[in-house]
Amino acid sequence: MVKLSGAITEVILEEYGINEFLERISNPYWFQGFSCVIGFDWHSSGTTTTTCGALRASLNPQQHGIAVLGGKGKNSLKTPRQLTQMADTFNITDNSLEKLIQSSKLSAKIDNSCIQDTYTLYQHNFFITETGQWAVVQQGMNLQTKYARRYHWINTDIDNFLETPHSGIDCEKEEKEALDMSSRQSREAQEISVDLINDNPEHLRQYFRRKDPKQTLLTDFYPDRRDENPDPTGYHRQTQFTMPEHHPILDMDLSEREYNVLKQAYEIQPENYQELISLKGIGPKKIRALALISDLVYGKKASWEDPVKYSYAHGGKDGFPYPVDREVYDHSIHTIREALEQAKIDKKEKLQAIRRLDKHIQ
Repeated sequence: MVKLSGAITEVILEEYGINEFLERISNPYWFQGFSCVIGFDWHSSGTTTTTCGALRASLNPQQHGIAVLGGKGKNSLKTPRQLTQMADTFNITDNSLEKLIQSSKLSAKIDNSCIQDTYTLYQHNFFITETGQWAVVQQGMNLQTKYARRYHWINTDIDNFLETPHSGIDCEKEEKEALDMSSRQSREAQEISVDLINDNPEHLRQYFRRKDPKQTLLTDFYPDRRDENPDPTGYHRQTQFTMPEHHPILDMDLSEREYNVLKQAYEIQPENYQELISLKGIGPKKIRALALISDLVYGKKASWEDPVKYSYAHGGKDGFPYPVDREVYDHSIHTIREALEQAKIDKKEKLQAIRRLDKHIQ
């Protein structure tokens, strides 16, 4: 997989350049086809991890002008430090480095918190070129259904991180409902969320229910006078109702610790929604709460439409649709490598022949 993914990438770099490779890697359909060519099946959640891992191993930043950073689990958290290290290799200025680190963090924060589609991120791959262009391929998992969802980004498509910024989101399953605070349709809800924080979040308490381990019953609203009003049926007759002062409006709650996070945000006075969600501690629950209040009080609805878009050359590693044919696989690598070497000495006949094959397989 490392050899073949590297060979195919080198052909793209030779023929079209680095930016074209970023465009392709940020396209969920091309990425899926690419992973199938190197030996994965369309439905495998390991597609993202192993394909990005193969590219990371095959691409040499100094030779190819592109690097793959981050990875799965704890490796994803190393991306900022790896970007700092890569700044020396690619001569990235301090100002550009700061923006790249922010882009990495924001793309992860948005897909994990602003898009609440039941998929929790567990891998983050950041592609960076020597000219400072970048793309992100990251994946989340629904722990109940075991479905995976892949999120694609490229910097050339982004005018605003919070106005439908993805180049594609790929998953086999579409959710009936998913809060998407990164949608253009959520712009007014974003603005209201910032206002709610800057106006002091203390007044938000009235909208939530108090924590109660059990369902509230009608019998909870009057004193227990079981001894005074015996009933042969086993029930006691109510003689007085005492209704509570507070009636829950939203079916969720924020703990005291979570309110403290909102108070800290209030003290900072964020200027916009991007600054708000970038603050430490502003996670999915608080983002959702602010979106619900925005709708309830001000009638500014956030988008609840799932942003997902749907999407075999050598066989699959698990034998489906057929086992990988190692001889054919190795021959493909050899053919591409030989064509590339010939192209580098201005003999492009073989590389052009590979290109012409496309006419016969469509």
